[in-house]
Amino acid sequence: MKTAIIAVTGGGAELARRLAESMPESEVFLPEKFRRDDACHYFSAPLGEILPELFAETDGLVCLMATGIVVRLLAPHLRGKDRDPGVVVADEEGRFAISLLSGHLGGGNELAGRVAAATGGQAVITTATDVNELPAWDDVARRENMAVEPLENIRILNSLLIEGRPIALVDRRQRVAAYFIGVPSVRPVRNFIDPAVDSAAGRVFVTHRLVPHSERHGALLLLRPRDLVVGLGCNRGTSSEEIAEAIEKVMSEAFLSTSSIRCLTTIAAKRDEQGINDYASCAGLPLEYHAAAVLNRVKGSSPPSGHALRAVGTSGVCEPAAILSARDGRLLVRKQKHGNVTVAVAELNPLFIKSEG
Repeated sequence: MKTAIIAVTGGGAELARRLAESMPESEVFLPEKFRRDDACHYFSAPLGEILPELFAETDGLVCLMATGIVVRLLAPHLRGKDRDPGVVVADEEGRFAISLLSGHLGGGNELAGRVAAATGGQAVITTATDVNELPAWDDVARRENMAVEPLENIRILNSLLIEGRPIALVDRRQRVAAYFIGVPSVRPVRNFIDPAVDSAAGRVFVTHRLVPHSERHGALLLLRPRDLVVGLGCNRGTSSEEIAEAIEKVMSEAFLSTSSIRCLTTIAAKRDEQGINDYASCAGLPLEYHAAAVLNRVKGSSPPSGHALRAVGTSGVCEPAAILSARDGRLLVRKQKHGNVTVAVAELNPLFIKSEG
């Protein structure tokens, strides 16, 4: 579920229905007493049960009720700015839409703007970067589907933005640089060893590479593009723990961040492989499958594997699968075997990244 709209009064119920018309990805949740023959969901359980459930299951939550109620009911369930959905609170007439929680990473500020636009009301946004009309690093990361590390440095780098202090931005693929063209304190540099990096008050690196001893760099923020595809092969019955260990070892040895993994991919014959499915579910990563005949047509992978040919009818699994799911991307790590698992890593084709944007 993408966005949930919930109300507890008659006026709020009417506004929720109207909002849903302008927000087609949303679902409406209302008390049973307001039931109609429509697509809304109706509940009879206490609000103290329903609201936390929606908070855990949605990407965005619009609450048409008093702010105090929402704060009291959700406070025990907060997990962190990288995990909580954006939460917006609005009055039942839609005069004000308040971005209450996860304004940047969770998209709360943007959601408040959408609600206000639909109701003709005023979005209430209090994050300092927005007040100063500056592009916050965590908001830019969300828009570009990037992970942020370490989370605690977001506040530091956003503060440096507001103070106008120099920030060195290393963004070789120009993935976020355009957001900061009008911000003179953000200085684009070519690489990590540029002299401007050392003299800057803060540093932002857009990279899927691990940065050794990053904790020594002080005010450093790493934006992780999700542009890596992990191809997998394994023997039947391999545990998710062994798969996780193999992936982490391969990624670490190649100085690649697991935060940049876009998806996992393997042969279609592995759809029912419990270990792979469990690992993907635990890591929150999508799985892609390719037929053996398609894998056999991929060029550029390692010499044919007799074991793979006998086992699943293809000359290779992890490398051709990674290349395919990376949209004919470049192999960064050729197949590595660790116990019962083989792993390969490919970088998403830059042309595909541009077409997505």
